[in-house]
Amino acid sequence: MSEFVFFEDLAALLAEIQPDSIVSRTLHGDGDVKAVLFGFDTGQELSEHTAALPASIFVLRGEAELSLGGERRQAGPGTWVHMPPNLPHTVVARSPLIMLLLLYRRGGEK
Repeated sequence: MSEFVFFEDLAALLAEIQPDSIVSRTLHGDGDVKAVLFGFDTGQELSEHTAALPASIFVLRGEAELSLGGERRQAGPGTWVHMPPNLPHTVVARSPLIMLLLLYRRGGEK
């Protein structure tokens, strides 16, 4: 069994995003981190919510508007954001968007 997880091209895993939809695919999960790949069609959004765990967003493709604790930021390929637990946030796709979400489990909590 391999001791690592390897994806050569994350964005290629969501090659086609259906119109008017958001798709997600869990890539990895263990006692330390959960990795979820999201694809959004233009105009799709995750309304304001929080996560009980620290989280990071990495934009792979497309453009988005993020609201992070009330501050609005524009995000594009290469944007990385780290959020503490319970930070209210939203994601609005301004073009077809692919992003990686990492949820960090403290001390191996599940």
